[in-house]
Amino acid sequence: MAFSTYVFDAYGTLFDVAAAARQTADDPAFPALAGRWAKLAEDWRQKQLQYSWLRAVTGAHTDFWEVTQNGLDWALEASGLAGDAALRDRLLALYWELQAYPEVPAMLATLKQRGKATAILSNGSPDMLAGAVSSAGIDDLLDDVLSVESVGVFKPDARVYDLVGARFGCPPAEVLFVSSNGWDAAAAAGYGFGTAWVNRAGLPMDRLPWRPDRVLSDLTTIPELTGNT
Repeated sequence: MAFSTYVFDAYGTLFDVAAAARQTADDPAFPALAGRWAKLAEDWRQKQLQYSWLRAVTGAHTDFWEVTQNGLDWALEASGLAGDAALRDRLLALYWELQAYPEVPAMLATLKQRGKATAILSNGSPDMLAGAVSSAGIDDLLDDVLSVESVGVFKPDARVYDLVGARFGCPPAEVLFVSSNGWDAAAAAGYGFGTAWVNRAGLPMDRLPWRPDRVLSDLTTIPELTGNT
C-alpha cells in the first residue's frame, strides 16, 4: 500500500533540540556555558523524555512546556549552573524558536508537490509547536500539527497515534511515521504505521518488541519512501 500521509515527530526530528544550548554558548553574555553546552543539551533532552514517560505511565500528565522546564532545571543543576536565572531564561526563550534541520523545507516541499498529506505528531503543546513551526517557516508545508494535549497523555500511548487516523481518515498502513527517537519509531511500527527512524547519532537499535522499518541518517530521502517496496 502506498503512503498517502507523512507524519513527523517534531523535536529532534524536524527541529534541532541542541540549537538553544549551542546558540547560547556562542553568546559572549553567557560564558559559563562555553565548553559545557553539549552535555547540558544532552541532559536536558534525556530528562525531558524521561519525565514524559514517567508522567505517561503514572497518569500524572502535564503540558510539555512544564516537562521542558523541569528537564532544563535538572540539567542546569547537574552542570553547576542552577543559580543562573538569566541563562535559564535565555535557553527557554530559544526553545520556542528552534532551528529546523537544513533538509526539512525542501523535503516537505517535495512531499506537497507530490500530493502527499504532511503533519507533525508531537508531545509538544500547541503553542510551543506553533512557535517552532513559524520560526522554521514551514507553516505552508504542513497540513496539520497534532499535539498530545488533545488526548492528555504522552507518546508512545496508542491514543496519540490514533490522532493521525482520526484527522486524515487513512488506515495505519498508509502512514509513514518518522521520528528521531528509536523508541517512538518502534512503538509506531507496533501500532501499524510504516516507520522510519532518523538515527542522526548512529545509536544502536532499541531492544523493544518492534523495530522501525527503515533507518536513515537524515530526512533527505523521505520523499523516496513510497510504501510500494
